[in-house]
Amino acid sequence: MKVRIRAAALVLLLVTSGCSAGSSATVAKDPGTLAVGYTAEPANFDFTRTDGAAIPQALLYNVYEGLVKLDADGQIVPLLAESWTISEDRKTYDFKLREDAKFSNGAPFTAEDVKFSLMRVKTEWTVSIKSTMDVVDRVDVVAPDHARVVLTKPSNGWLFSLTSRLGAMFSPTGVADLANEPIGTGPFTVSSRRRGDSIVLKENPAYWGRKPAYSTVVLKYIKDPTALNNALLSNGIDVISAITVPDSIPQFQGDDRFTVVEGTTNSEVTLAFNNARPPLNDVRVRRALSYAIDRKALLDTAWAGRGTLIGSMVPPTDPWYEDLSNAYPFDPVKAKALLAEAGQPNPSLRLRIPNLPYAVSAAQVVASQLADVGVTVTIEPLDFPAVWLKQVFTDRDYDLSIIQHVEARDIVTFGRPKYYWGYDGKPVQQDLAKADAGTPQEQVEAMRRVARQLSEDAAADWLFLFPNVIVAKEKVTGFVRNQVSESFDLTGLAPR
Repeated sequence: MKVRIRAAALVLLLVTSGCSAGSSATVAKDPGTLAVGYTAEPANFDFTRTDGAAIPQALLYNVYEGLVKLDADGQIVPLLAESWTISEDRKTYDFKLREDAKFSNGAPFTAEDVKFSLMRVKTEWTVSIKSTMDVVDRVDVVAPDHARVVLTKPSNGWLFSLTSRLGAMFSPTGVADLANEPIGTGPFTVSSRRRGDSIVLKENPAYWGRKPAYSTVVLKYIKDPTALNNALLSNGIDVISAITVPDSIPQFQGDDRFTVVEGTTNSEVTLAFNNARPPLNDVRVRRALSYAIDRKALLDTAWAGRGTLIGSMVPPTDPWYEDLSNAYPFDPVKAKALLAEAGQPNPSLRLRIPNLPYAVSAAQVVASQLADVGVTVTIEPLDFPAVWLKQVFTDRDYDLSIIQHVEARDIVTFGRPKYYWGYDGKPVQQDLAKADAGTPQEQVEAMRRVARQLSEDAAADWLFLFPNVIVAKEKVTGFVRNQVSESFDLTGLAPR
C-alpha cells in the first residue's frame, strides 16, 4: 500500500501540549464562571483580516453583534436592529435601530456605526468572504436610529450574510487594535488571554440586553482530544463545545453527570481538490478520486458512523438541499479506468491537512483507498489554524486537503475562481448570480443546478456532514442543538 506520512509532521501532530491539559484544572469553580473547551484557538481577534472559524466562534454574538442574527432554527431575527423593511424592488433596506445599545468602550451605537461598519468591509477587510458586501451601493444615515442600506441589485443572500461576521458592528473609536482589543456591543468583553491556553470573557456591565447567566466564561483551548475529555471528567472545564473523537461519546452518555447534545451542522467535511493544478485540473482525475473513496466506510472509520453522507456543499437545513451522496458510488475499477484514460495511472499527490482529529482519521482512510487504485498519497499534517490557513488556504500550495467548512451557505465560494479550490466554472458563476437576484423559487432552482454542476465537475469530494455533539455537565443548560451559525453562542447558556 503506497501511503507515506512525513515523519516530522507526524511527530508535530502527536506531541501533546502538557500545559493545555494540566492547566485546565486551574479554572476557578466560582458558580458564576463557566469554562468551555475548544480545540482550535484563534490566532488573534481580528476576523476582518484573518480567515477561519475560530475567531467568530468565540466572538460573534458574544462580543460582537450585528443588526440581525440566526436563531436556533436558522431563522433571521432582530438583534441591534429592532425591525427592518425591504423596498418593492428589493434593493433598499431600512433598519430601525435599538437606541439603548453601546459599545464596550462607552461609545453609543447609531446609524453612523452601521455605515462605518458595512462600508468598511469593502475597504478594509481582507478575508475571502468580504466580496459578499460588494453588492452594497451605499449606506444612508436617515436618523441616529435609522440606517438605510441601498444595494446595486436585488440579493437574496445579502441579509443572510449579515448574520455572519460580515454583519458585525464596529465603532470608529474601537478599531485601532482589532487583533488584540475587540470592542463590540455584545454581552461579554474580552478580559484577558493566555496564548496556547485560554481566553477569558467577562460580563459587559453596559450591555443593552438580557444579562448573561454567567458573569465569566473561560474559553479553554486543548488540542489533544483525550486531554480535552479528561478536562471535563476532572472538573477542569464544564463544557466541550464539540466532541472531536466519536469513540469517547459513549462514556459520557453512560454517565448521569453529563448531558450529550446531538444535532446537525453546516460543516461539510470536504476532500478539497486543487482544480487549478495538474493532474487535478483534469476532471477525469477528480472523478476517479471520487469513485475511489468509500465514503460510508470512511464515516464509519473516521467518525464512528456519526454524521450524514450528503455528496454536495449543501446541508439538509438549506432550502435547496437534495441528496447527491450516490453521484459517485464506490467503484475502484471505474476509478482506475479514468486514471488510465487521463494518462495518470499512478499519480503522486500531497494531502495537506489540519492537525485536527477528524482530518487525521479521514486522511488515513483516503490515503489507503486511493493507494488501492494506484495513487501515492503523502499525508502532511499542518498546524491549525495558522499554518494550514497560510500554506493551503492562502497560498494554495496543495494537491488535496481535508477540511471542515463551517460557514453557512458556503457553496457560493465555488463562484470565486481565486478561492483556494481553484475552480473556475462559468455555469456555476452564472447560476449563483441568478439565484441571488431571483425570486425565492428561482433561487432554489438555480442553487440546485449549482450543486449538480459541482458534482458533475467533481469540484471537490464531500465526505460527510459533521455532526454537532456537545457534552456538558448536567447542570449547564441552554445549548443550541443544531449549529447553524459561525458562533458558539454563549448567550443562552445558564445553570440548571
